Amino acid sequence: MNRFRRKVWRWCGLLVATILLVVVSRTPAVAATAKHYTELTFPPLSEIQIPEYTRYQLDNGIVVYLMEDHELPLVSGTAMIRTGDRLEPPDQVGLANITGEVIRTGGTTEHSPDELNQLLEQRAASVETGISTSSGSASFNALSEDVDMVFDLFAEVIQKPAFAEDKLELAKKQQAGQIARRNDDPKDIASREFTKLIYGDQSPYARTIEYETLANISRDDVVEFYQNYFHPERMILGIVGDFDSEQMRSRIQENFGNWNPPSPPPEITVPSASQAKEEGLFVVDQDQLTQSYVYLGHIGGEFDNPDYPALDVMNQILNGFGGRLFNEVRSRQGLAYSVYGFWSPRHDYPGMFVAGGQTRSEATVSLIQAIRSEIEKIRTTPVTPEELESAKDQVLNSFVFNFQDPSQTLSRLMRYEYYGYPEDFLFRYQQKVKETTIEDVQRVAQKYLQPNQLVTLVVGNTDAIQPPLTSLSNNVTSLDITIPEQSS
Repeated sequence: MNRFRRKVWRWCGLLVATILLVVVSRTPAVAATAKHYTELTFPPLSEIQIPEYTRYQLDNGIVVYLMEDHELPLVSGTAMIRTGDRLEPPDQVGLANITGEVIRTGGTTEHSPDELNQLLEQRAASVETGISTSSGSASFNALSEDVDMVFDLFAEVIQKPAFAEDKLELAKKQQAGQIARRNDDPKDIASREFTKLIYGDQSPYARTIEYETLANISRDDVVEFYQNYFHPERMILGIVGDFDSEQMRSRIQENFGNWNPPSPPPEITVPSASQAKEEGLFVVDQDQLTQSYVYLGHIGGEFDNPDYPALDVMNQILNGFGGRLFNEVRSRQGLAYSVYGFWSPRHDYPGMFVAGGQTRSEATVSLIQAIRSEIEKIRTTPVTPEELESAKDQVLNSFVFNFQDPSQTLSRLMRYEYYGYPEDFLFRYQQKVKETTIEDVQRVAQKYLQPNQLVTLVVGNTDAIQPPLTSLSNNVTSLDITIPEQSS
């Protein structure tokens, strides 16, 4: 035994000595070839190629995208449904969210919730559903060997939800819990209340779920909302992964080809959006805070605006690591832990221009003044050639991350069809970024950044904010974020 141990230690010693010899012998070569990062050169990015895909339409109106990818034995699919919580009645805010959840959690007419969960868990697969502001979704993920069974369940969930009463009540209780906790995080307060100031608290793009609106939601309401919006002619289905397209087409036809709901869907009108508050200074007093959360902004625009590429270059100059706000407000003046400012569009309704940051209480006023100063500067003073080229390079170099894998590409194709954008929209945007000039950046900054329309919101301890917010304006409006009590 002792002899064995000595051999082991001897071999270990030889191994360590060999490793050290290799490392030491290589170190001078590495050191001799090391370069400063400014000396590094990189080849130009290769042109992005869209993977091959098939698009076709079923007789009942479902649009289908198929994109094969055999790198891994996985298949995933997503259905986009033309609906959204912006379409729910104002006295039933939360209806769409709950419907989107219980379509899946409530089981189907053929499988109870527990049976559905067990079938999927046994195969490490998933089927999920949900409804956001402007669309509904259903998705699945499965191993390629299990895709037939999982796809059957996916189609079943979309077409035959049972809306189990106990799962509906559980979803409502969970929503009630979120209402009770919604003032726990000051960042969440700031984001929510700022959105209300921009769009208006009754806007479908800003209203919040309350106990009262939750109490107005019954199972019949959920079923009616589903029946109104889940129709084949309002659905785009995309599948990507390790499958055979001909076999998948047959599977889709078998599962969805005969789906024809008895009643026609109602017409959909996209709700409009406009700015509710034309400038102003607002505060949410939180006396427990030692720092302030600051938002400034006004209503913005949509992605299909011809000026969006130039606005995105402007974003890069203002925002992010190495941007003007970071360099000037955070690094040089030391006024913020974080600071940002960007034009944030939406696909089919106006987004927002949002600037802001997080700072210590006594620096609140200075932070607001510094951000306003940078907004004014980019409007009135041309950016430098170096800033322009750096911003364009960063935007264009990040372009590749929109196409990291086939599922991203497929998702983008579906989204563009859903909102009526051309399928080459992103490539048009890429070309326009390349063509952006110094004059373009200043032109869009002057046109779209409106200092006289900036709404400012501060969530913080007003007693600790020195100088006080009244040094910025004599009219400071305090917002009441008290949660309305649940009626008995």
